[in-house]
Amino acid sequence: QMQLVESGGDVVQPGGSLRLTCVASGFDLEHYAVSWFRQAPGQERLFVGAITDDGLKTYFAASVKDRFTISRDNAKNTVWLSMNSLKPEDTDVYYCGVSNYGLGTQSYQYDYWGQGTQVTVSS
Repeated sequence: QMQLVESGGDVVQPGGSLRLTCVASGFDLEHYAVSWFRQAPGQERLFVGAITDDGLKTYFAASVKDRFTISRDNAKNTVWLSMNSLKPEDTDVYYCGVSNYGLGTQSYQYDYWGQGTQVTVSS
Protein backbone atom coordinates (compact mmCIF):
# COMPACT_ATOMS: atom_id res chain seq x y z
CA GLN A 1 0.00 0.00 0.00
CA MET A 2 1.44 3.33 -1.07
CA GLN A 3 1.60 5.76 1.81
CA LEU A 4 3.05 9.23 2.42
CA VAL A 5 3.61 10.68 5.86
CA GLU A 6 4.48 14.32 6.49
CA SER A 7 6.03 15.71 9.64
CA GLY A 8 7.86 18.77 10.90
CA GLY A 9 5.06 21.29 11.10
CA ASP A 10 5.21 23.65 14.04
CA VAL A 11 4.51 27.15 15.32
CA VAL A 12 7.27 29.55 14.32
CA GLN A 13 7.80 33.29 14.49
CA PRO A 14 7.88 35.43 11.35
CA GLY A 15 11.30 35.26 9.75
CA GLY A 16 11.89 31.79 11.13
CA SER A 17 12.56 28.50 9.39
CA LEU A 18 11.10 25.01 9.30
CA ARG A 19 11.89 21.81 7.48
CA LEU A 20 9.04 19.52 6.56
CA THR A 21 9.64 15.85 5.84
CA CYS A 22 7.70 13.52 3.57
CA VAL A 23 8.45 9.81 3.93
CA ALA A 24 7.08 7.25 1.51
CA SER A 25 6.35 3.62 2.26
CA GLY A 26 5.00 0.77 0.17
CA PHE A 27 6.68 1.99 -3.01
CA ASP A 28 10.00 3.30 -4.32
CA LEU A 29 9.83 7.07 -4.32
CA GLU A 30 12.76 7.27 -6.76
CA HIS A 31 10.35 6.63 -9.65
CA TYR A 32 8.17 9.64 -8.87
CA ALA A 33 8.30 13.38 -8.84
CA VAL A 34 7.02 14.74 -5.53
CA SER A 35 5.12 17.94 -4.95
CA TRP A 36 4.18 20.00 -1.94
CA PHE A 37 0.84 21.71 -1.61
CA ARG A 38 -0.78 23.86 1.03
CA GLN A 39 -4.36 24.18 2.10
CA ALA A 40 -6.35 26.50 4.35
CA PRO A 41 -9.67 25.38 5.89
CA GLY A 42 -12.41 25.43 3.28
CA GLN A 43 -10.01 26.40 0.51
CA GLU A 44 -8.56 24.52 -2.41
CA ARG A 45 -5.21 22.80 -2.16
CA LEU A 46 -2.55 25.02 -3.74
CA PHE A 47 0.77 24.14 -5.35
CA VAL A 48 3.88 25.14 -3.40
CA GLY A 49 6.70 23.37 -5.20
CA ALA A 50 7.92 20.14 -6.72
CA ILE A 51 11.04 18.10 -7.32
CA THR A 52 11.71 15.74 -10.21
CA ASP A 53 12.27 12.04 -9.61
CA ASP A 54 16.02 12.39 -10.03
CA GLY A 55 16.17 15.49 -7.86
CA LEU A 56 17.83 17.55 -10.58
CA LYS A 57 15.05 20.09 -11.03
CA THR A 58 12.74 21.94 -8.68
CA TYR A 59 9.81 24.22 -9.33
CA PHE A 60 8.11 26.70 -7.02
CA ALA A 61 5.11 28.93 -6.80
CA ALA A 62 6.00 32.60 -7.12
CA SER A 63 4.95 33.28 -3.52
CA VAL A 64 7.65 31.00 -2.09
CA LYS A 65 10.38 31.13 -4.70
CA ASP A 66 13.72 32.19 -3.20
CA ARG A 67 12.47 31.30 0.30
CA PHE A 68 11.68 27.58 0.02
CA THR A 69 13.79 24.71 -1.28
CA ILE A 70 13.01 21.05 -1.92
CA SER A 71 15.47 18.18 -1.69
CA ARG A 72 15.24 14.42 -1.63
CA ASP A 73 17.13 11.29 -0.73
CA ASN A 74 15.79 8.39 -2.76
CA ALA A 75 17.76 5.89 -0.70
CA LYS A 76 15.71 7.02 2.30
CA ASN A 77 12.45 7.37 0.35
CA THR A 78 12.29 10.89 1.73
CA VAL A 79 11.65 14.41 0.44
CA TRP A 80 12.12 17.62 2.40
CA LEU A 81 10.61 21.07 2.08
CA SER A 82 12.87 23.67 3.68
CA MET A 83 11.05 26.88 4.46
CA ASN A 84 12.96 30.08 5.27
CA SER A 85 11.96 33.67 5.96
CA LEU A 86 8.52 32.47 6.92
CA LYS A 87 5.63 34.91 6.84
CA PRO A 88 2.25 34.79 8.59
CA GLU A 89 0.64 34.19 5.19
CA ASP A 90 2.57 30.90 4.93
CA THR A 91 0.34 29.50 7.66
CA ASP A 92 -1.50 26.42 6.33
CA VAL A 93 -1.58 22.66 6.37
CA TYR A 94 1.14 21.35 4.06
CA TYR A 95 0.83 18.12 2.09
CA CYS A 96 3.16 16.11 -0.06
CA GLY A 97 1.69 14.43 -3.08
CA VAL A 98 2.63 11.96 -5.80
CA SER A 99 1.07 11.57 -9.21
CA ASN A 100 1.17 8.55 -11.48
CA TYR A 101 1.52 10.95 -14.40
CA GLY A 102 4.44 13.15 -13.42
CA LEU A 103 4.40 16.76 -12.29
CA GLY A 104 1.43 19.06 -12.15
CA THR A 105 0.34 22.17 -10.33
CA GLN A 106 -3.28 21.16 -9.78
CA SER A 107 -4.30 18.98 -6.86
CA TYR A 108 -6.66 16.86 -8.98
CA GLN A 109 -3.64 15.58 -10.88
CA TYR A 110 -2.35 13.75 -7.80
CA ASP A 111 -3.14 10.22 -6.76
CA TYR A 112 -1.51 9.93 -3.35
CA TRP A 113 -1.38 12.33 -0.44
CA GLY A 114 -0.10 12.35 3.08
CA GLN A 115 -2.22 13.41 6.03
CA GLY A 116 -0.71 16.89 6.17
CA THR A 117 1.29 18.82 8.74
CA GLN A 118 0.29 22.17 10.23
CA VAL A 119 2.59 25.16 9.82
CA THR A 120 1.70 28.25 11.82
CA VAL A 121 3.68 31.46 11.50
CA SER A 122 2.81 33.85 14.29
CA SER A 123 4.46 36.18 16.76
